[in-house]
Amino acid sequence: MQQTTNTALMIRPVNFRMNEQTAVNNYFQEDLDLKNAEINAKAQEEFDAFVQKLKAVGINVIVEDDDKVNDTPDSIFPNNWVSFHANGDIAKYPMFAENRRRERRDEIFIRLEDEGFKIENIVDYTSAEHEGVFLEGTGSVILDRVNRKAYCALSPRADEDLFIEFCEDFEYSPVIFTAYQTVEDKRLPIYHTNVMMCIAEDFAVICLDSIDDKKERKSVVKHLRNDGKEIISITEKQMHHFAGNMLQLQGNDGQVYLIMSEAAYKVLTPNQVTTIEKHCPIISSSLETIETCGGGSARCMIAEVFLPKA
Repeated sequence: MQQTTNTALMIRPVNFRMNEQTAVNNYFQEDLDLKNAEINAKAQEEFDAFVQKLKAVGINVIVEDDDKVNDTPDSIFPNNWVSFHANGDIAKYPMFAENRRRERRDEIFIRLEDEGFKIENIVDYTSAEHEGVFLEGTGSVILDRVNRKAYCALSPRADEDLFIEFCEDFEYSPVIFTAYQTVEDKRLPIYHTNVMMCIAEDFAVICLDSIDDKKERKSVVKHLRNDGKEIISITEKQMHHFAGNMLQLQGNDGQVYLIMSEAAYKVLTPNQVTTIEKHCPIISSSLETIETCGGGSARCMIAEVFLPKA
């Protein structure tokens, strides 16, 4: 079992803009004073440059174009609707925003099979949407694939019962907590776990300050330490610049890299950068438009493909 893969599925945007349906509880989103066509063009430029950087170090990036017909402004974040697993299973997830549900396209699975991957089984949780229950993939759930632990910060987009059901189905031990951010002097739940923590092979980047409950914070720290992870703690301010939204991927010869945005990299202290680079090199790319309008960053843009080869 590996924590990292060398294959990333990414969806190139065609209708990217600020999604009004997700802005209600994604406090990372901001309005840009640009026409939607301009926003989409800028997002495409950022996307293409990011893909080139990943490919340059030997990461296998499978790029699928979004479908104009569906009008899916957040399709650039596929990790919220699907996850791929080493036993050949795929999970499909229930999404909070109605217009994001159209992002789930089975032709993407056909593309992966055409690329030589084997799909054994699809575990579909999407019927939970009828009950108003959501779990948004590896946005909501951070997987420690080696130690079989799944971390989840509960929020309107991460239901506890459904998370436990996922853990039972995929044989993970659940680690449950709530993470908060300050919005207009109120402590409100962070919409996705993956903006406040990242688990790599030997370390974890995490905003411990966002876990207000001391017992929950201690529990998370204990799990990470027991599994031999060096904890790199980031501040809430750093988190707001997407310093928690990182992902480790494999390039040429199995070399691992920590992937993040330029904004995330710039907000790290020299000491934090040194600590990360002790474990692996960093790849950063400018994702300013995508981050500002989409409220998501580098990690959100990548659905890791762990499927076996056919």
